[in-house]
Amino acid sequence: MLIPRGVMPDSMIAYCGPAALPDDLWTRWNLDPLLIAILVALAIVVGRGRSADARAGFGAIGLILIIFVSPFCAMSSALFSVRVLHHVLLIAAVAPLLALAFPQRRAGSLPIVVLVVAHAVVLWLWHTPGLYTWGLASVPAYWLMQISLLGSAWLLWRSILAPSQSGPAIIALVATIGQMGLLGALLVFAPRPLYLVHLASAASWGLAPLIDQQLAGLLMWVPAMLPYLGVGIWIAWSSLRSSEAAL
Repeated sequence: MLIPRGVMPDSMIAYCGPAALPDDLWTRWNLDPLLIAILVALAIVVGRGRSADARAGFGAIGLILIIFVSPFCAMSSALFSVRVLHHVLLIAAVAPLLALAFPQRRAGSLPIVVLVVAHAVVLWLWHTPGLYTWGLASVPAYWLMQISLLGSAWLLWRSILAPSQSGPAIIALVATIGQMGLLGALLVFAPRPLYLVHLASAASWGLAPLIDQQLAGLLMWVPAMLPYLGVGIWIAWSSLRSSEAAL
């Protein structure tokens, strides 16, 4: 079978499997034993009090179950917008929860500006069409994508949430909101579909590929910034209250 350059058939989408269809969505659970074992081990670590915040730890595990185990995983193979939502949940929800559960205990060896830049580079690279398609072509590439996105975001959030980092933390949050907003805007205003791997599957859900891409851009542009904005306001408010108490 001849495949147009840049297009990957559904059967080649790694890990989450072929794109979910409306008729089979709720049957598409991912019961990967290795993933389940890792999550069980993480739950044991959190449950035995080896995390700083058990609620945050269990919250992160719950979100990971939704992202990788529930039919949401197969849905992310079908629509680029769901894949972007998957990435947003990973870096803006799972990562900060893990940062609360396993925080930075001492001053980091890497300046926060380095972590901001590193995370931005990782995010942008994995959303270039060629590397994005490669990241779905095999299980190792898929997990390289997931681990690098989550790992860079976790390190950044640990630095942001570290004590005595209010000024740099707010700057880091603003910079991250800015670069994610720019990426989202580029997706919204792109004149043609860029992620050809989802061409056929988007149609099965009644979405034109360009509309699917624009929806993904809006998710990256607006809702994705809300956790960063909320944490920024909380840090600024906490810093202001501490300053008032010191007077």
